[in-house]
Amino acid sequence: MVSLLLLLQSLKSFTNKTKRFISFCNLIRLCKTGLKPDVMIQVVDESFHLHKFPLLSRSGYLETLFSKASETTCVAQLHDIPGGPETFLLVAKFCYGVRIEVTPENAVSLRCAAEYLQMSENYGDANLIYLTESFLNDHVFVNWEDSIKALEKSCEPKVLPLAEELHIVSRCIGSLAMKACAEDNTSFFNWPISLPEGTTTTTIYWNGIQTKATSENWWFNDVSSFLDLPMYKRFIKTVESRGVNAGIIAASVTHYAKRNLPLLGCSRKSGSPSEEGTNYGDDMYYSHEEQRSLLEEIVELLPGKKCVTSTKFLLRLLRTSMVLHASQVTQETLEKRIGMQLDEAALEDLLIPNMKYSGETLYDTDSVQRILDHFMLTFDSSIVEEKQMMGDSHPLKSITKVASLIDGYLAEVASDENLKLSKFQALGALIPEDVRPMDDGIYRAIDIYIKAHPWLTESEREQLCLLMNCQKLSLEACTHAAQNERLPLRVIVQVLFFEQMRLRTSIAGWLFGSEENNDTSGALEGNKNTNANMVMHGMRERVFELEKECMSMKQDLDKLVKTKEGRNFFSKIFGSRSKTKTSPCGKGGEDALVIPETKN
Repeated sequence: MVSLLLLLQSLKSFTNKTKRFISFCNLIRLCKTGLKPDVMIQVVDESFHLHKFPLLSRSGYLETLFSKASETTCVAQLHDIPGGPETFLLVAKFCYGVRIEVTPENAVSLRCAAEYLQMSENYGDANLIYLTESFLNDHVFVNWEDSIKALEKSCEPKVLPLAEELHIVSRCIGSLAMKACAEDNTSFFNWPISLPEGTTTTTIYWNGIQTKATSENWWFNDVSSFLDLPMYKRFIKTVESRGVNAGIIAASVTHYAKRNLPLLGCSRKSGSPSEEGTNYGDDMYYSHEEQRSLLEEIVELLPGKKCVTSTKFLLRLLRTSMVLHASQVTQETLEKRIGMQLDEAALEDLLIPNMKYSGETLYDTDSVQRILDHFMLTFDSSIVEEKQMMGDSHPLKSITKVASLIDGYLAEVASDENLKLSKFQALGALIPEDVRPMDDGIYRAIDIYIKAHPWLTESEREQLCLLMNCQKLSLEACTHAAQNERLPLRVIVQVLFFEQMRLRTSIAGWLFGSEENNDTSGALEGNKNTNANMVMHGMRERVFELEKECMSMKQDLDKLVKTKEGRNFFSKIFGSRSKTKTSPCGKGGEDALVIPETKN
């Protein structure tokens, strides 16, 4: 395979040299003077046999160079001329008076070569500097596609120094930035619009004229495809300095990263640019060092404003940074930005594999803990503790979503046998108790952890169960907990006790409502009495169900307290009341909580 590639490269090089030789022969044929060439100019690995006079009449550099040489045939070496042999051949044609074609692809190298050879107006009217400068201003800088081509050509090693000195690079970038920032990106401004692949365009009719609809991301694909990272950085900084929305900047950087970072794990099939899993890159190969450097630069380019970059993409960057072993500063920056908008994260993206050399756990819980720490810093703890965030306030919604997210995360990582109890407790304790509307999620995580770690002592299980509030378990969760043999006996009794209190509260509320209905029944019409009776009938059925459930729990409790330890503990909790008060009877187990459990 390598031999085949080398052969193809050799054939390509031979073809280019053949074309230049034919072009050079045509030059000699067209400019034949009958005089023997008296100058040989070497450019890289090619030699040009020319005449002094046509060259010296146009180039100040060659005039100075050859004036110091003898009158006999002299040799000059121009290995550093911008553009190499191809560009010098065009320069030689121009000096001999042969008409040359200036294009966006060769205009930059010709302009730099003309500057290198000092081909100014002092050596003839309409010299090469004037010709190429006029072409750049009149044709290249006013056109988006041509500016891209010119900027790409400027990046060549031999061209770049002079292109920077002549401000060609800055003018190309300024031209592109102006067009990217323009509010009306239409052909009226004389540049074509290159939409990313897969983007559908609609047709708009205004005053009988058909036009194509455009979007704010029309330029993403071009700059991601043709600009290397240093040029892209300068371009995006220029666009940002012109006041473009931070969301557009973030979207462009995201697009660039997906195209040029293979380890981001994006699909290589072209698709809609709005999809997070789309990658527009070609099948190119990068070393880990190159990708690591590129990723660190991309993180610096991303705007720091909250929520302008999707949390999904930031988490993907974080995962890739761990694979590439990026700098600690880069990973900390990503964790901080993710923490600022953790409420927008999805559980599957938060499951970051542990890439540490000494990592024992399956997932990187340390990183998630740091992310959660950053998120909690964005909230005023005093407001949370005093319960002043009421109603549909955004902070309360955000932290409630994060609480549910972390509960789900704990349930996913709980089955890892190497996850230490202290780490599990530390993650669960970061969420304030008051922000969880229900504790079913954390109960499920605790149950999975205890099942995956059967060697935990009774004391350790009790400490683990402190993460949940038995009073905030749903009826289904209470039923499941009351029958869960893995839970400590103390926790089971607490669940039954609080469920009994809930039953009493429900009965008291029903009685209060019944008395209130009797007091106001005389003032209500017949149809309202009917509605009240229906409500009371429903309440009676609910009380009957609660009585059945309470009796079921009582029976489960009797089984648990048959041992001496259970009876002593139960007597400490309820005292003599357990002997004097009984609950209505009923069947148990009908409302068991359906919680997915891992297999032993």
